[in-house]
Parts: sequence; structure tokens; C-alpha cells
Amino acid sequence: MDKKIKFSLVYRDMWQSSGKYMPRVDQLVRIAPEIIKMGCFDRVETNGGGFEQINLLFGENPNKAVREWTRPFNEAGIQTHMLDRSLNGLRMSPVPADVRKLFYKVKKAQGVDITRCFCGLNDPRNIIASIKYAKEAGMIAQGTLSLTVSKVHTVEYYCNLADELIANGADEICLKDMAGIGRPVSLGKIVKHIKTNHPAIIVQYHGQTGPGFTPASILEVCKNGCDIIDVGMEPLSWGTGHADVIMVQEMLKDAGFKVPEIDMIAYMKARALTQEFMDDFLGYFIPESNRRLQSLLIAPGLPGGMMGSLMNDLKDNLSSINKSLIKQGKAEITTDELLIKLFDEVAYVWPRVGYPPLVTPFSQYVKNLALFNIMQVTKGQERWTMIADNIWDMILGKAGKLPGEVAPEIKKLAASQGREFYTGDPQALYPDKLEDFKKEMKEKGWEFGQDDEELFELAMHPEQYRALRSGDAKKAFEKELAQEKAKLADKTAAPVAATSTAAFEPKVLNLTVNGEQFTVSVSYGTEAAPDTPLQATAPNAAPSATVNEIIAPISGKFFKTKDSSEKALNAGDTVQKGQVIGYIEAMKVFNAITSDVAGKIVEYRSENGAEVDEDDVLIRIQ
Repeated sequence: MDKKIKFSLVYRDMWQSSGKYMPRVDQLVRIAPEIIKMGCFDRVETNGGGFEQINLLFGENPNKAVREWTRPFNEAGIQTHMLDRSLNGLRMSPVPADVRKLFYKVKKAQGVDITRCFCGLNDPRNIIASIKYAKEAGMIAQGTLSLTVSKVHTVEYYCNLADELIANGADEICLKDMAGIGRPVSLGKIVKHIKTNHPAIIVQYHGQTGPGFTPASILEVCKNGCDIIDVGMEPLSWGTGHADVIMVQEMLKDAGFKVPEIDMIAYMKARALTQEFMDDFLGYFIPESNRRLQSLLIAPGLPGGMMGSLMNDLKDNLSSINKSLIKQGKAEITTDELLIKLFDEVAYVWPRVGYPPLVTPFSQYVKNLALFNIMQVTKGQERWTMIADNIWDMILGKAGKLPGEVAPEIKKLAASQGREFYTGDPQALYPDKLEDFKKEMKEKGWEFGQDDEELFELAMHPEQYRALRSGDAKKAFEKELAQEKAKLADKTAAPVAATSTAAFEPKVLNLTVNGEQFTVSVSYGTEAAPDTPLQATAPNAAPSATVNEIIAPISGKFFKTKDSSEKALNAGDTVQKGQVIGYIEAMKVFNAITSDVAGKIVEYRSENGAEVDEDDVLIRIQ
């Protein structure tokens, strides 16, 4: 066999699939020469949504990071590629068309050659628009099939999608097996169809290794004509990451394929540097469970990269559930029991909300909804009584067309709440806003940056970029890192006697999922404690009036508004019951906080952009 197979190192996704943070730009610049010297990579994944938002989270300008990180690969003739979320750009929520167009122009100017355009719903309208914008900017547009396994996600379904993307200008096709649950023979059939009908189209396979199918899948797609395989390298290969380049090389070499050789001296240096970055600070955010293969992931089809953070989040959810069970006089459950409940509930929820492929952000939405249901049922309530607005947007078609039909019970619930299904182009719901951001930058005296990259950063990640400019992002990251170090120190310290939770009465539901925290249209509030003096800041506040406190249902950063189109409330303003009084931002998602009473704001207890903990008082209303 003389078929040549190329390798692409997914260095960005290696980190994102393992933990929370990416290396700093100084670290990336150090490792780039060793990756190049390895001599086995035709492509390197340099950036994408998670990468650039993480830069912002720990106070580093992502534009500087992308330019410095891509430069050595550009100079060495190694293609760079990135991941983009089509309608969502580089974030979790939809992006205006004018910002999407600027996105590709900026990334091309920064040295990114290829963009992997995917839609979490596989809606061709979202992907085709990205293909068009990318090609107009001079990038190679890689149309992407977000793979999963269900009665609607058949081989024929994916073959038809590939044909449609190619007909609309896709230069290449990527099989994105984000959960690693694609069945090897079926993946081979999809590749064979593409190569038979479009022999000039390059096909690239990306497979997470979590459930264990990936080596067989790589062999099968290569036998059917795949051109490029995404690989990882130690110490971040396997587990919820990717197959190791050494294993893939040897497996394919044995099968008769032509594969590049690896400079092992450079490999060992790159390996040592990656470990050094983990030891520096990144390892604090990599759960041990992410280093293992877990075939339990096959049934729910959840992406492997979610598992480590999911297991951490389940600790909080388990605590909340067990407190509720204790109050009811019932036996507590274990983490394993909760995990099985979650997997079973995902299997129940997924078909009823239209089989969205379980990839960001929709994998989070399905999993979150399953957790909401478990929490509510535990409390003796019905399923579907806690559906966040972003989940409703998915269900209603505002993010794209769902592959399957929404269950009658969900349609009935939507009608009862006055929610309407949408069948138009999702982009039409999100009008252009670039001029608003230009105005803001001019008012603040901020430069648009080289190739308008600073303007783009503000438009793509408004609040995170403002936190970067103010210095708040760096302060928040340093605080979080200190907390993680303290946790590790506590683990190695002498054990402390356990504290009973039986008498603890939680004020609010504590729901943390996949490192992201969502709220729904539910109000949280209590009357002011008698031993807490009220310091009213609004004029003419009546001392005898009842004062209600709106408290934080989750931890994160508090913002009065989520973008420049909203007007912030202040002390003295009147609010209605159910009105949004602010947002808590947690891992790229803004969660609306509503008032459960009507009245006048007497005090905001949290400053705009400030870190808040669960149960902190946000605002007082009379």
C-alpha cells in the first residue's frame, strides 16, 4: 500500500480536552521549535474558541498569543488550523454576521491557514455561511461533520451533509468525532463515499479517545481514503484526549501506509516541556479522571473532554441532592449512582429535544437539562420544570434546525409559556453590531489594533475583553490559581473531622455543570436577616418597608448588563417581578438573574465585574 497519511498535532485541543486552561504565550513560543523539529507534522492546531477565551480569562491578549504562536509554523511551512463554531464564532452564543466576517479576516492576518467550520446542530446554513466568509478572507474552509450515533445520525445522513458542504464551497471535509463514539466501520463508509464522489477533497479525521474506539476508527478511515489524522502526544494523549502520534504511526506503518518519521530527541524535549507547563500551573486544572479511557461514555455519547470537569461538578450536585434526600429522610446516594442516573437521564432527554449532536454548546445543554431533571425529581417535582433560556433557544430552532423532532410534551410546554418555534435562518435573529463596538472603542480611546484585531476581540467577547483591559481578568485568575494551590495543600495536610450536613438548609439550588454554571428563569430571595443592618443607598427609602435580598444562585462574575445594548439598573430604579437585574458570567456563559419581587432598588451589593460566591447578596429591593 502506497497511500500517504499525514499527521496534524492538535496541541490546543490536547489541553482543552484535558483541563481548563491553555499554556501562556511564552510557553507556546518555547515549545513551537521542538514541535517543528519532530518533523512528522504537516499541520498544527494553533487556536480556536476555548483557546482564545482562556487567554482572556487569565489576562493575556489572545491576539498577541495567536500571532506569536502561529509565526514559527508559518515560517516552517507547516499549516496552522483552528476550530470555529460557525454561527457562534469563538464563543458559546450566536454572533452577528458582520462580526463573523471580521473574524476570518483577522485570523487569516494573524497567520491561521485553515478554519474547521462546525455547527453543533450540523445545520448546513450555519456552516455554509462560515465557509463563504472564510474563503472570502483567503482561508482554507474545512466543512465539518459533527459525528454522533442515533437513529437519525446515519451513514446516509453524514454522506448527504458532506455532499452539500462540498457543493457549497468546502475545500476539505473533517470528520469530527468529538465524543469518540463513531463506530469504525460506519466512519469508513462515510470516508469512502466522500473520496469516491469527490476524489480531490482532502478528508481529515479528528477522534477523541475517551470510549476506546479511536485506534480502530483511525485504521478504518485510512483504509477508505482518509488523508490526515489528528493526533496528540504524551503526556496529554489518551484519556479524554487523542491517540498518541507514536502509536498511530506504528499502527499505520504496520498496515502498509506511508507515514512520516518522528525525531525522537525533539519529541522528548516537547514532551518534557508539556510536562513542565503542567507542573507550572496547568496541572492544577486537569482532573485525574481525564487521564483514563472510559467506555461508560459510549451509551450517553457525551464528549470525553467533559468528563473530568463533570466529575468535579458532580461533587457539588451530589451534595445538593443528598441534602435534599436527608431532609426527606431518605438514604444518600454515591457519585457513581448519580453518574448512572445522569447517563440514563441523558438517554431520556436527548431524543425528546431533537437529537442535537453532543458537541459544544449543545452537549452541555443536553447534559445540563438532564441534571436539572434529576435535581427536580429528587425534590419531588416534575421533569422539564427548569429549562434555561439558552436551552429553549436550541429547542425552538433559534440556533439552527434540530436533526430530529421535538417531543409533543416539550412542544406543549413551550406553548403554555408563550414560546414560539422558529424555522428561519438563525443569523437573522442576531443583527449586525460592529458599529456599536467601534463607537465604544472610540469613546474609551482604545486602538482598533493591527488588522482591527482589538475591535474584533471586543465584539466577539465583550465582557471578557473589558475585564482584560481593566486588569480584572488577571487578578481573578491569580486568585483562582491560589485557591487551587490551597486545595492541593489541604489534601496533603492532616485530615479534618467530617462535618455533618444533616442540619444544613441550602438557600438555593447549587447546580454546577461541566465547569459552566447556568441559571433559569427562577428567582432566588430571602428576607434580610434580623442581625444584618440595612444601609439603604436609594433616596426616600422607607425603613419600615420589607426589604428583599436577591442572592447569587451560582458563583462567577457579576455584571449589570451582558452587552452594550442593555441599560444598567442603579439604586433608586424601580423593577418589576421577573425583571432581569443582572448576570453572573461563568465559563463563557451569561446567566440572567431575575427579581422575585417588584419594588425599588435600595442597594447593589456587588460591583460590576466583581467575583461573587453562591448565596452572596447581589441586590436589595424594597
